[in-house]
Amino acid sequence: MTLNKKRIHEIIFEADTREGKAFDVTIIFLILLSVLLVLLDSIAVIREKFGLAIHIIEWFITAVFLLEYILRIWVLEKPVKYIFSFYGIIDLLAILPNFLGLVLTGGQSLMVIRAVRLLRVFRIFKLSRYTSAGRTLAKAMYRSREKIFMFISVIITLVVIFGTIMYLVEGDENGFTSIPVSIYWAVVTLTTVGYGDISPATGFGQFLASIVMIMGYAIIAVPTGIVTSEMMRMPAENNTQVCPKCMYDRHDDDARYCKKCGACLDVRNEDEEVNPADSQLM
Repeated sequence: MTLNKKRIHEIIFEADTREGKAFDVTIIFLILLSVLLVLLDSIAVIREKFGLAIHIIEWFITAVFLLEYILRIWVLEKPVKYIFSFYGIIDLLAILPNFLGLVLTGGQSLMVIRAVRLLRVFRIFKLSRYTSAGRTLAKAMYRSREKIFMFISVIITLVVIFGTIMYLVEGDENGFTSIPVSIYWAVVTLTTVGYGDISPATGFGQFLASIVMIMGYAIIAVPTGIVTSEMMRMPAENNTQVCPKCMYDRHDDDARYCKKCGACLDVRNEDEEVNPADSQLM
């Protein structure tokens, strides 16, 4: 792997450098902006006034995601593993809806799948350093904030996805006039509040509502379990380094080589290996 490839790999796959953090923050912003544009585009009044501007911005974001996807494949020595991985499939699904929208009605609404990409950027929180000593309850809660934010992001993602599906299935005639209104229904249903002001009328919609209700009961105790489990164990210190060969990402802070395949993790370390004679001459 050339130096340029290694540098790009460090930026887009890791978050322990200034450039890597800036890249992740940019991707987060584009993901949130893209999802917001999809929500706004589902509102008739906004779509009539700003429809052209929304589509232009959305195509620009799609171009950025396409470039990111190509770069991720280019810098890896074994790109097939990434392409068929969970996040590789998510990255591909984040690009396809715009092109599917050219030939399929309602295809653009599938862009909410991009919200799932938020799960990747939580590797930034792995920068936090934890000691192996016993922690108090306050420190345990602080240490578990990564998992709590992860849990909240998953809930938000589910609400957006279920709301979008209900908007496509039920439509205006059943009270689901826009994606935000459908998301409101999903939140009310998932939290088992059930105001009853909006309800599905189709068979598939009622089946989906049943799934959302069951999920609501299942996730109530999750935050408590997260904090409790964090008090009972201490996580190993690791960073955001990703092996360019096998994509293993659970390395210690002082790791110079991959635990699984032995590949060099640092460009500087690899340079030292390539020119061992330089150190002997000194």
